[in-house]
Amino acid sequence: MIFLSPPHMSGNEQKYIDEVFKSNYIAPVGEFINRFEDSVKNYVNIQNAVALINATSAIHLALRILGIGEGDKVAVSSFTFIGSVTPVLYQKAEPIFIDSDESWNMSPELLKQAIKENDIKAVIVTHLYGQMAKIEEITKICRENNVYLIEDSAESLGASYKNKQSGTFGDFGVYSFNGNKILTTSGGGMLVSGNKEWTNKAKFLSTQAKEDYPWYEHETYGYNYRMSNVLAAIGVAQMEVLEERVKKKREIFSWYKEYLNEKFMPEIENSTGNRWLTTLTFKDKNPLKVMEVLKDNQIESRPLWKPMHMQPLFKNNKAYLNGVSEELFKIGLCLPSGTQLTKNDIKMICEVINEII
Repeated sequence: MIFLSPPHMSGNEQKYIDEVFKSNYIAPVGEFINRFEDSVKNYVNIQNAVALINATSAIHLALRILGIGEGDKVAVSSFTFIGSVTPVLYQKAEPIFIDSDESWNMSPELLKQAIKENDIKAVIVTHLYGQMAKIEEITKICRENNVYLIEDSAESLGASYKNKQSGTFGDFGVYSFNGNKILTTSGGGMLVSGNKEWTNKAKFLSTQAKEDYPWYEHETYGYNYRMSNVLAAIGVAQMEVLEERVKKKREIFSWYKEYLNEKFMPEIENSTGNRWLTTLTFKDKNPLKVMEVLKDNQIESRPLWKPMHMQPLFKNNKAYLNGVSEELFKIGLCLPSGTQLTKNDIKMICEVINEII
């Protein structure tokens, strides 16, 4: 079976896990949590990082720290995974959905319109499938309107715009280390920011908001969101091969382009995506039929994200639309992009696709 994006171990994971077990620091405290945070900070060139259980918890903490609460309006990418949006609901705030433009990512023009017509407190922009959104324009819009910006970089670790890393443009950035991401800790996330006071508060809230007393004293409520030392050890080993993984993902994308005459997700000027998943739209093929034929050949694929504004959960939410994400959902597909695939594997997958009428 060829999977969509399976984990790929670097070789040092078991060694570091053994070190954790020898130390007996298997809880959410220990050397490898610090090392993992440091490795991410150093790679993306930001001052502060907090290792957490997943990226959704990271977005949740960012919203709470920024003071987003009941009734507040938050502009979010519609063309994304639901984990980008549910933290807004946790805070009893209101998500307002922003459609995509030709980049497949959030439209700055629609965002401007939404901010003009609503009292938007924060924006959550997704760098979809590892490709950079128009982050320079979106950052400028947020700054001019005194709106907080959270970058959902769950899929885009290793991507950059003008040599500045995804996740480092906004007030907060968020990365995912879920089992299918470019790097994995089986499950995990990272919250980054240039503001040390905020990340200190994130650490405090992520460990049940325990005050500095010998006993358990609580002046506010927190969460059990901190990553364990065991998972952080996997993360340290994974970070050692990030450059290799980005290079291989981009190579896989180039092989698909060589063998398929279809339209792929674009890369905006001055950016380098990590090509976490190779995604494309078909001119004259039904993506669900392609999926079915691939499955019959033991090849996993997946539809593009169903936009959030189309989900029954959000049928009453405001959305700024232009039809782009709905059309992409109808005609698009995610193709296998695991970093252990060979050129022959990709050629075989493309031959199956090209034979479909």
